Amino acid sequence: MEMNQRVRDYWTQRSHDFGTVRKNELENEMGQRWLREIEKFLPKGRSLNILDVGTGTGFFAVLLAQQGHRVEGIDLTPAMLEEARILAKQRSLEISFREMDAQNLDYPEDSFDVVISRNLTWTLPDPERAYAEWFRVLKPGGMLLNFDAEYALHVRSHSIQNCKVAPDSPYGHVGMTDALQQENDAITLSMDIGQARPKWDEQVLTRVGFQSCQTDTQVGQRLLGELDLTTAPMFGIFAKK
Repeated sequence: MEMNQRVRDYWTQRSHDFGTVRKNELENEMGQRWLREIEKFLPKGRSLNILDVGTGTGFFAVLLAQQGHRVEGIDLTPAMLEEARILAKQRSLEISFREMDAQNLDYPEDSFDVVISRNLTWTLPDPERAYAEWFRVLKPGGMLLNFDAEYALHVRSHSIQNCKVAPDSPYGHVGMTDALQQENDAITLSMDIGQARPKWDEQVLTRVGFQSCQTDTQVGQRLLGELDLTTAPMFGIFAKK
């Protein structure tokens, strides 16, 4: 099976339960922690054009639209986008959600002030191409904010952290079955780039043209606390065009 289709099929099965997780997160203190982290990198006092790449069920899109920003969310999986539209409608927010490949964006150059993404680059067959596309659609001076982790390390560790969580959890695998866990692990290992991250990401971002790039390996602890994976802690990558 072509990898994009395999990823789409997996997230189609996860979409409703994943939407529950993100709704819980928005309504939890964790959502406010995310907002504080993100706003450190945003220009103050104006509405921004923001692209949420791999929006999933719309967490970043909703979080930032609630602050008055103009946000578009894209994802490969239609079922996830439907959950995102429901979430936005419940909050009376007008957000454009479009089905699109993060590695091949249907936007002109210099379209957005900010590109933001979370837990996406590890699922991409060609993350370097994706980074180049994100650079292309950013305006000069625009910011890329990417949050990810080396999930292949977590799979290889055989850790069971966060595999079974309460239905009201703001993070983790709500509703995960053994079959879905096996498919998640198989996809994760097949996508492993085989190089240390986020060092690899810094090198790629510099190569595609970003003028400055910084990483934060403690962001997962600040945002997720004890839910941050000990075997694959979340890191942040922040780059300016």
